[in-house]
Amino acid sequence: MDWITGLSRARATGTAGILATIIEVRGHSPREVGAKMFIAAGTTSGSVGGGNMEATVTEQARTMLRQGAEEVAETEFGLNEHAQVAYGTQCCGGTVRVLMEPIGRRPTVAVFGAGHVGKELARILSRTELTLHLADTRRGMVDETLTATLSEGPATVHLHTLPAPETLIAELPDDAHVLILTHDHAEDLILCDAALRRGSLGSIGVIGSSAKWSRFRKKLAAEGHADAAIERIQCPIGVPDLTGKHPAVIAISVAADLMRVFQKATP
Repeated sequence: MDWITGLSRARATGTAGILATIIEVRGHSPREVGAKMFIAAGTTSGSVGGGNMEATVTEQARTMLRQGAEEVAETEFGLNEHAQVAYGTQCCGGTVRVLMEPIGRRPTVAVFGAGHVGKELARILSRTELTLHLADTRRGMVDETLTATLSEGPATVHLHTLPAPETLIAELPDDAHVLILTHDHAEDLILCDAALRRGSLGSIGVIGSSAKWSRFRKKLAAEGHADAAIERIQCPIGVPDLTGKHPAVIAISVAADLMRVFQKATP
């Protein structure tokens, strides 16, 4: 697999990695300046030359990942019989400098409901660096126009028409953020229940009034959810002091509050 494919797959799944690039060669080297490889926790793609150098690059990259490194680093390798090595000697005779660039794990957001607010919210979120899932039970809600609009931004977008949208919750990565904005309160409640049973999600929000949430609290408690678990769900959603009932205003409010959640989660 080439490094571009590896990086693209990692971005699509929200996986962090290190992009290693040869930035200088003095003397002889098995690869040229500009050669790249992408290293994730369990996979690699592309090559910077194989042998001891590549094995050491991989080890250093995974150490950076374990430490949550966010800064670019450089490392240098001597390709001769006198160099200190851990994975076998390379006798090309040159010296190579490698740039190690952290590619952070993108947050994942799942928006359930492609109604007026859901579509506006998806448009805003598609303009940010994240993985976005937009799901609706109704056929035709995610049309070609919306699909084209969402594909213009930097987000990786997945569109779903699902008769049982709660099945998507089980497939989301840990720390994913769930926003529930469907057309049906019964569907909203099912999704709240599924989100609490899933656990390990980053945040859960459901659109609605305080009266709606009061009814939901009672029904979720009747399903066996503890008060502490139910408190994880935010309802109403959005920035409290940003009022307005226009779909775009609500979407801006919800997106702004979500950006706050992202910042709190960043070391």
